[in-house]
Amino acid sequence: MEMTLRWYGSKFDTVTLEQIRQIPGVHGVITTLYDTEPGEVWSRERIRALKDEVEAAGLRIAGIESVNVHEDIKLGKSTRDQLIDNYIATLRNLGEEDIHMVCYNFMPVFDWTRTELARRRPDGSTVLAYTQKAVDDLVPEDMFASISGDMNGSVMPGWEPQRLAHVKELFEEYRGVTEEDLFANLKYFLERIMPVCNEYDINMAIHPDDPAWSVFGLPRIIVNLENIQRMMKMVDDPHNGVTFCAGSYGTNPKNDLPGMIRALKGRIHFAHVRNLKFNKFDNEGNPIDFEESAHLSSDGSFDLYEIVKALYDIGFEGPIRPDHGRMIWGEVAMPGYGLYDRALGAAYINGLWEAVEKASSSLRSSE
Repeated sequence: MEMTLRWYGSKFDTVTLEQIRQIPGVHGVITTLYDTEPGEVWSRERIRALKDEVEAAGLRIAGIESVNVHEDIKLGKSTRDQLIDNYIATLRNLGEEDIHMVCYNFMPVFDWTRTELARRRPDGSTVLAYTQKAVDDLVPEDMFASISGDMNGSVMPGWEPQRLAHVKELFEEYRGVTEEDLFANLKYFLERIMPVCNEYDINMAIHPDDPAWSVFGLPRIIVNLENIQRMMKMVDDPHNGVTFCAGSYGTNPKNDLPGMIRALKGRIHFAHVRNLKFNKFDNEGNPIDFEESAHLSSDGSFDLYEIVKALYDIGFEGPIRPDHGRMIWGEVAMPGYGLYDRALGAAYINGLWEAVEKASSSLRSSE
């Protein structure tokens, strides 16, 4: 595996490349052209400038997160062909610049949903959190206003103002769109882009829906192993793979995270490793209150050792990154994307990987 950190670019990120370079074991970044609109073609010149900036700091671009998919493509509108042509042009330009992994999602309207961005924990840190009651009590167009005060002046991915300005209209457009419709539109998109992915060896790594259930009645499809396998089978190409995000799949306790990893051997192109803490469940065992935690297994509800071991066992060689971190030590940054706790997460994951690797080597030598 290749340990990386997500970086939004020097104009948008409080974390610098120089700081990332000093995290032990981190040699690459997962980045993006954060000021581009969905459907816009990324020029080779801008991609090359970003690449030059990263490499000048002694790092490399290990992948892109995200080249956002326009809502018209997800909706299957008549405008989608031109927008997919633009997406293909962007992929071609990335391939020409020797970038070979793209994380994307196919979530309608909201890329992710949290109802709090700064819940205070007993240790004084603040974290992203979700309560079902808060979602149930909100109308979608009020979602941004309910959390915007905790964004620390940043623009959160998936919550860009230009997108949120049209939330009400988007919900009207998605009225009557089913999961089957979304699957069909995803299939159409993937079939169109796979030729350029094959030409340039670009791994498309779809990110799961977060949380892994319908929010505000919107269809959600990348939520469990069955649906992932359906997605891979309907466009059966090795470049059509997944971002294994432990925190997103893990929002549903029914998802066996290590088991899913083993079942997806060869098709996990990117991994997000993080922990969640479940606080409350409904009568059917569904979580109705959870929060992000430190990466340490004992601080949350996931066994990070088993997650990392599963990735090691399947021979995962792709980029991996610590995901949402706590805000600690007085840092003010984009919620979930500060320096300190993600650096701790990277060190912890690297330590787990080393432990698994040495245990496996010792076992082999004793046989």
